[in-house]
Amino acid sequence: MAYKNQQDFIQALDKAGELCRIKSYVNPKLEMAEIIDRLSKSPHGGKAVLFENTGFDFPVLMNAYGSLKRMCMALGTSDLEKISTEIEDLFKLLSAPKESITDKLKLLPMLGQFASWMPKVKSGRGECQEIIVKDPDLTKLPVITCWPKDGGPFVTLPVIHTKDPNTGTRNVGMYRMQIFGPRLTGMHWHKHKVSAKHFSAYKKLQKKMPVAVALGGDPVYAYSATAPLPENVDEYMLAGFLRKKKVELVRCITQPEIEVPADADIIIEGFVDPGEEMIWEGPFGDHTGYYSLPDWYPRFHVTAITHRKNPVYPATIVGIPPQEDAWLGKATERIFLAPIKMMMVPELVDMDMPVEGVFHNLVIAKIQKEYAGQAQKVMNAMWGAGQMMFNKILVIADGSVAIQDYPSLAKYVFKNLNPATDIYFSQGPMDVLDHSCSKLGFGGKMCIDGTSKFDEELQDDAPQFKFDAKTSSLLNEELRQNFPEIKSVNTSLLALDIPCLIISLSKSRQGQIHDLHHKICNEMGGLAGLKMILYVEQRVDANDLTTALWRLCNNLDPKRDHMLYIDPVKKFACIGFDGTTKTEGLDNFQRDWPNIIVADDETILAIDLKWNELGIGDFIPSPSLKFKGQMYGEGAVASFSTT
Repeated sequence: MAYKNQQDFIQALDKAGELCRIKSYVNPKLEMAEIIDRLSKSPHGGKAVLFENTGFDFPVLMNAYGSLKRMCMALGTSDLEKISTEIEDLFKLLSAPKESITDKLKLLPMLGQFASWMPKVKSGRGECQEIIVKDPDLTKLPVITCWPKDGGPFVTLPVIHTKDPNTGTRNVGMYRMQIFGPRLTGMHWHKHKVSAKHFSAYKKLQKKMPVAVALGGDPVYAYSATAPLPENVDEYMLAGFLRKKKVELVRCITQPEIEVPADADIIIEGFVDPGEEMIWEGPFGDHTGYYSLPDWYPRFHVTAITHRKNPVYPATIVGIPPQEDAWLGKATERIFLAPIKMMMVPELVDMDMPVEGVFHNLVIAKIQKEYAGQAQKVMNAMWGAGQMMFNKILVIADGSVAIQDYPSLAKYVFKNLNPATDIYFSQGPMDVLDHSCSKLGFGGKMCIDGTSKFDEELQDDAPQFKFDAKTSSLLNEELRQNFPEIKSVNTSLLALDIPCLIISLSKSRQGQIHDLHHKICNEMGGLAGLKMILYVEQRVDANDLTTALWRLCNNLDPKRDHMLYIDPVKKFACIGFDGTTKTEGLDNFQRDWPNIIVADDETILAIDLKWNELGIGDFIPSPSLKFKGQMYGEGAVASFSTT
């Protein structure tokens, strides 16, 4: 199903009971983000919100993708699995032998469908150019400021168009844009992104790089801009496939080399000059739940702003999960399962990206295992597959276990896991936003092979496990009594027959966690059979499993931060992972460590006081209140002198 434009989508949301209209004034600076943070963390992601009184000429639409139902609506389907099945059937048809004329004739309807999905550049102007702003001024748009330590207002749902200067190949991506003035923004594309490659090509040619930014239009455009497509596949072909209708494009007014969707709400045209000095961009409260810290990025100069009549400005926020972007990630997980399976990992059965892993940090794969070493084969294939190269922790299972049932999955994985032989470490490219890496964009990775093992994979001298721990309450008490640095212990997993502890502790010296891990394993006889201990800092409640796992996945460099204890006499092996914050003094960590993202007290109070007039349902307290005590200072950079 194709939406005519963003207004058509808004009407569909309204008709489905998925939209709240807020008529009271809400400030785009911090207040909108605080409202959406509360809604996005409510059951099922709350509702989409149309802020109608913004202090600007444009309403603001937020949380439009923020639930499974709305994500499906945006992509024109009742079930994301239908899209995956359709893609798989398409791959099967294209790859099947075509020996007879009948086999070849079967492809004709498919060729017609392909043609109907391809984007088309039409002559003349589009709806997005009904109004041409003669004196473009970004400060007249209701660009939101999300978090108190952000460097300023950011455009957060920009669909950014660039072209390779040598081939003319288009790329459509999504990179945040910090507003620096009426006609100047940053262009936050990371070095691994295709637009950054285009930038490098223009730099070699010593030419200015035309860029256009689309806001609004069919909601499938923003999703397609985030999709992990191969480098030379047009994102608007994916959009055409999803909406079952080709995307109509028009040429920009001042940057005619670039085409943009005719039905977009707002277009920002301009250029990036590769020969110009870069701008210090950030910080920004990012999807990891931490601030991404300032760095140098290209300047984007605005040459024109055009828009349709009565446009709506779309925006999103990212921060401590869950947020709206979790559902964009879920769509990618389901839609791209079939291509990964058909093209790279044929044994792949299912894939899951838990919200605590914020996309790249934690991926679970289920395979059809048929031979020894197959999990390692899958590990290498997945780490070499596009944006999966950024994955930090990969867990592989097999059999009949449902990988979305996390307790059952953990029980199955730990049953098959020998910590001494079934966890593999590597190094490679990492997301630039991963603050745990000792070097920017390069760090450790880990694969946990939780599959059932063939005889060839079992070692004769491998430790044998039989869990025989004391009761949870006694274990908790004994650990805290014997090791005073331990502040809390989560033993809940033991009751589920999952031999894993989570320990919160106070760190005060170098090598402390390594020493503590070995002492616990060596001195606590009742723990023989425990396979894993996860360590988090004292400000994190070890018994808050979701928060502890989110913090651990963010703070861990698996290769650097693991310690393996093996006792060959007791046939006992236990691995520990240090998910605490890292500092120069205690860990010889040389980079700045970011703070987690929370709203400021003034904004929380402002929304508390105006909640009843917003008309969006029962009062929801600020999610930030839970995390206030986990901050280190008040800045975007953590200040450990205040601990």
